[in-house]
Amino acid sequence: MAPLPDGFSYAEWNATYNGLSFGIAAMGSATIFFWLQLPNVTKSYRTALTITGIVTLIATYHYIRIFNSWSEAFTVASKDGGEYEVKLTGAPFNDGYRYVDWLLTVPLLLIELILVMKLPQAETVSLSWKLGLASALMVALGYPGEIQEDLSVRWFWWCLSMIPFCYVVFTLAVGLAEATSKQPSPAAASLASAARYLTVFSWLTYPFVYMVKSVGLAGPAATMYEQVGYSIADVMAKAVFGVLIWALAAEKSAVEESGKLLPN
Repeated sequence: MAPLPDGFSYAEWNATYNGLSFGIAAMGSATIFFWLQLPNVTKSYRTALTITGIVTLIATYHYIRIFNSWSEAFTVASKDGGEYEVKLTGAPFNDGYRYVDWLLTVPLLLIELILVMKLPQAETVSLSWKLGLASALMVALGYPGEIQEDLSVRWFWWCLSMIPFCYVVFTLAVGLAEATSKQPSPAAASLASAARYLTVFSWLTYPFVYMVKSVGLAGPAATMYEQVGYSIADVMAKAVFGVLIWALAAEKSAVEESGKLLPN
């Protein structure tokens, strides 16, 4: 929990406010959609789709907490009917909710992808543990740097967190290529590939957003870019990714039900 800088313009405050609102709406809507779709996929894929909904539900809760914390940290009032003036209330803005969210949801995101790909059981268990632990370590190593103002300390923790980050990204981009090619239909293979690469693409935004305060930006503008950047990346990595998981589960269910693939 780092102190907020003073001097926010209404545009900077409002952009962050709307970014957090967007996160709540996107995650909440996605949760409802995923769970309503559970009866429409076969039993083999309901666990993956249930986890998808749990991920967005956890994200919805934490976005509400971040949104409330942001709102409580400021007063916004029109001065003499003119432009809005933004002032700090002195209440702390707790951005640590993001890291609690990521610590819970990032391993689950990877596990849901592994489950919906329906790999052999031994490979599923092994990958779930390896990727789950690596992603949790990545988040845990990133937090100490996030709350630091000292740039050298931020870069130190950024470099440490990039070690498990690179392992996970390499596994998604290269390690799962063979399993993707073995999906039961061209459409399923295409969706599995899209889910993998969307995860890689969305994850690549996080290190750059993390570096916002390490490359010369400071004050309200840095905070705004950081909060809006994380919100967009989260929606891509969870809600949009979840839609691909649902589409992959639905496609494989249709193939199994048509008799083209015998269930394990």
